[in-house]
Amino acid sequence: MNIKSISLPAVDLQSIADDFRFLNPNDPGAWPLIPKITILFGLLVAIVAAGWWFVWSDQFVDLESKQREEETLKQQYVDKKRQAINLDLYVQQLAEIDRSFGALLKQLPDKSEIEALLIEINQAGLGRGLQFELFKPGQEQIKDFYAELPVTVKINGSYHDFGAFAADIAKLPRIVTLNNISIAPVKEGGLLTLDATTKTFRYLDEEEVSRQKKAEQQKKAEQGAKK
Repeated sequence: MNIKSISLPAVDLQSIADDFRFLNPNDPGAWPLIPKITILFGLLVAIVAAGWWFVWSDQFVDLESKQREEETLKQQYVDKKRQAINLDLYVQQLAEIDRSFGALLKQLPDKSEIEALLIEINQAGLGRGLQFELFKPGQEQIKDFYAELPVTVKINGSYHDFGAFAADIAKLPRIVTLNNISIAPVKEGGLLTLDATTKTFRYLDEEEVSRQKKAEQQKKAEQGAKK
């Protein structure tokens, strides 16, 4: 068969227009084929558009919301599963932290030991041949679970002895720090004067911790009442 010999039937647009023009609305069954197909297709499009506008659009929005919620829940599941897998490791790390904290806490004296610690600091200076002009404990400052006791000191001696004194302080079994250090020459004798604040710490007993918590709660309540 020769492809060139095939020809498409001619479309009579005028006839199709006449079919639409002379439709009898009271007898749809007698309508020509093309108007029937066209009107049915238009009805189908209108039904789909109405369904989308009044029903499906809200459902699609709800579906998208549920999909996002599903992704969030999946991520939460993955995170919790990872935590469950690493639970033993977390427990081990927490135990190590507790042990480290306990070791540090043991370096803080209690009330009964603070006086002995002050004597040790004083003896550390005297053992290096230093002369104390001032050794004055200040006002104790209460923190979350410990108290800080500053001691203002003024010591005369050589630079080498000051260094040895600082090393002795660092070797004490308790936590002691030297702060606000200032060194100046003495007018006579070729010595130096060291002004500093020595800070030592002690842990609070249960009664003090309870009192501290109550004070913080009362302070928060007062601030909330002012607002």
